[in-house]
Amino acid sequence: MHRDLALAKAEASRILDIIRRPEDAITQQERERIARDTAENFANHINKGFLQYRKSVTESGGFAVTEWMGQGSILRDVLGREFIDMLGGFGLYSYGIRHPRIVEAVKAQLDRSPQYSQEMLDPLRAQLGKVLAAMTPGDIQYGFFANSGTEAVEGALKLAKFYTGKAGFISTLKGFHGKTLGSLSVMGKAMFREPLLPLLGNVRFAPFGDADAVEAHLASARAVGEGIAAVIAEPVQGEAGAVTPPDDYWPRLRELCTRYGVLLIADEVQTGFGRTGAVFGVDHWDVAPDIMCFGKALGGGVVPLSGFMSTPEIWKVMEPNPFMHTTTTGGNPLACASALAGIEVMFDEDLPAQAKAKNDYLLPRLLGLAERHPGIFREIRGKGLLIGMEFMSGEVGYKVAAGLFSRRVLTAGTLTNAECIRIEPALNVPYDVLDEMLNRLEDTLRGIAA
Repeated sequence: MHRDLALAKAEASRILDIIRRPEDAITQQERERIARDTAENFANHINKGFLQYRKSVTESGGFAVTEWMGQGSILRDVLGREFIDMLGGFGLYSYGIRHPRIVEAVKAQLDRSPQYSQEMLDPLRAQLGKVLAAMTPGDIQYGFFANSGTEAVEGALKLAKFYTGKAGFISTLKGFHGKTLGSLSVMGKAMFREPLLPLLGNVRFAPFGDADAVEAHLASARAVGEGIAAVIAEPVQGEAGAVTPPDDYWPRLRELCTRYGVLLIADEVQTGFGRTGAVFGVDHWDVAPDIMCFGKALGGGVVPLSGFMSTPEIWKVMEPNPFMHTTTTGGNPLACASALAGIEVMFDEDLPAQAKAKNDYLLPRLLGLAERHPGIFREIRGKGLLIGMEFMSGEVGYKVAAGLFSRRVLTAGTLTNAECIRIEPALNVPYDVLDEMLNRLEDTLRGIAA
C-alpha cells in the first residue's frame, strides 16, 4: 500500500463520524460496508490468517460477524444479530460487558485525567495497591501495574530472578502464561515455543497437578547446582481446558518451595477475582504464594490492566532503583478507576459465590447432556465459571463450537484448538441465559448425532 496521508485522514474521519452518531442514525448500507471493510482490513492490515480460523468468518455465511456492541452477556454485531456470550473474553468480562457502574467510574475519571504526568504521585494507582494488598493472601503488600497478563508474568519472572539471584524456573506442561519471550519460556505448549527457540534457559516442566514431579526437578536441580528462582503455575489451568489439580497440589507446592528456598508464583491472570468460585484460585487451598500475577478481569472488562504483587521482603530489591522495572501506561488512572469499580462490583454482587452456585447449576446439566448424547464428550470439569468440555476429538469439538456459533452462542473452540471448549461467561450471567445456552447446546448435539 502506497503512502497516502489524505486517505488516512479520510478513513479515520469516516469511521469516527459513524461511531459518534446514535445507533438509529447509522444506515443499513453503512453497516454492511463496515462488515465488508472489516474483513478486508483484517486481510490487508492485521493478519489474513485470522480469517481462516475465526468462526465469525468461516461459519457466518454472507456478511462476516463484525462485533459492534454488547451489554451484560449479550453481544450484537454491526448488522444487529445477537449472540449469547459464553466466552467472556477468556475471562475479561467477569463483570459482564459494559457493567454500568464500571463504565460510570471510567467516564468520571476521564473527565479529570486519562493518563498521568509520570512525575506527580497518582492516587488511584496507590489506592488500588492498597485495596489489592488487603485482598491477597499472606503478606503480599506491594505491586506493579501493567497492561496485559503476559506483562504481569514477565514482571513476576524478573522479580523472582532479581530477588533470588537464580535463573531457573519450574513450570507445568500445558500451562499458559503469555506469549512474550519470557512468559513463552515458561509456557508448556510446543506449538507456540518451537518456532522461537531458544528461549530462557534452565526451564523445567512438570505435569500439572504432580507435586512429586516438581520435587524431583527441585532435587535434581540442587544436585547439579542449577539454581531455581521460582515455581510458576496456574491455580486451575485455563487454556488447557479448566484443569483442576488434586487438593494436595498447591499446599505441597507451598511446602516444597519453602523447603528448597525457591519462590512460588501463582498466575491468577485468568482465575482471579471470583472466576473459580473464590476471590483467587489459590483460596480454594488456603495457600499464600510469594508472587501473584493478575490480568483480564482486573481491568473490569473496560480498560486493560494487569499487575504482579509480592511481599515486603521480596519487593525490597525494587526499592534502591525503582526504575528497574517501569511502563509508561500501566496503572493509568482510567484503568485503576475501572479496576476499583470492578472490585466494588465483585464484592457488592458477591460474584465468587455466584460463580460457585452457577457451577453447581451447570455441571449436572452438562453431564446430563453427555449421558443423553454418548460418544461426544470425554470429560466435563472445572471450578466456578471456568468449565471445560473435553470432546472425543478436535473435529467433534469444532463441530460443537461451530454449531453453537451458528445458533448464536460464542465459545472458545477454534479450528486449531477445539478438543476442549471452555464455558467462561460473566459471573453475573442470568440463569435464563444459561438455560438458553443449554437448549442451543442440546440442539447442536442432536445435529451432530444425526
